[in-house]
Amino acid sequence: MALPVPARTRVIDGTDAATLPIADLIAEGRPAILRGIARDLPLVAAGRAGPDHAIAYLKTFDGGRPITVYCGDPAIGGRFGYADEYRGLNFSATRAGLSETLDRIAATLGDPAAPSLYVGSTDLDLYLPGLRAQAALPFGDPSLAAHPPLVSIWIGNRTTARAHFDMSNNIAVTMVGRRRFTLFPPDQIGNLYPGPLDPTPAGQVISTVDFAAPDLSRHPGFADALAAAEVAEMEPGDALIYPALWWHQVEALDPFNAMINYWWNQASPHMDTPMLTLLHGLISLRDRPDGEKAAWRALFDHYVFGPATRAGDPLPPHARGPLAAPMDPMEARRLRAMILQKMNR
Repeated sequence: MALPVPARTRVIDGTDAATLPIADLIAEGRPAILRGIARDLPLVAAGRAGPDHAIAYLKTFDGGRPITVYCGDPAIGGRFGYADEYRGLNFSATRAGLSETLDRIAATLGDPAAPSLYVGSTDLDLYLPGLRAQAALPFGDPSLAAHPPLVSIWIGNRTTARAHFDMSNNIAVTMVGRRRFTLFPPDQIGNLYPGPLDPTPAGQVISTVDFAAPDLSRHPGFADALAAAEVAEMEPGDALIYPALWWHQVEALDPFNAMINYWWNQASPHMDTPMLTLLHGLISLRDRPDGEKAAWRALFDHYVFGPATRAGDPLPPHARGPLAAPMDPMEARRLRAMILQKMNR
């Protein structure tokens, strides 16, 4: 059967970036390319002059700390993932200096038999001090000031980060080289056939579907996932903004590539990660009888997924405790202590 062709991600002219309502774009719940928003940044300009210029520019920000470098055999074709039926990974991780790693990539530029080299999610301020000031985006939206983002850099040759989701909103800025994002809304998780919770290539569950040659006899739902997917073709200077929990596969398409991304949530700092709730749900809920699970779903809808004030509003304020909305840091500490006490019995 012919597979559906994913839709193209919508494009917004990046020249209007200073007044873009970032919070509104996230609230819309779909991705957007901010075309050319970063075209005038020094790293983008260095990349236009050639990969050697971009590498030399990045080396000037080497903070001297060892970074984590992922290396795969040329046979993996840059597609980092699992080996031996999920018993292991098809790459190794080592610690090395930034300049040393950049030189290693430079030495094999254009070599089709080069090993796959990838530096993932490396904190800009810690490992490349000073670069953040030279890579700042012209956003005037106060939502980023209220929730300061984690700013990271990704560097490598031709590599593919297989489809996964992140728990934060993201602005991914293509600095050097072209990238292709294939994005899926969160409700497509079942059609992407996630792999094991552990081990994972980089901490997040990834899709087990080979996008380059999908096996629909093994993964029949993937055709439905593609029908709901979007493809964002990114040039240097473009940025892609998309909400938390969207699945995305990221392909770095040129011999040398660099991307800077901004991760942030609009959640209060005292909130725990929902992934802990999901993991504990596997222990406490998944294997219960269907009737009990349906009853617990109703409880979760009442206390968690419905309107935040629904459970507490019928009670007088002094009796609401953790049912008061929004929850404050003190009440969160009390509730966390209650959970720990119950788990330690």
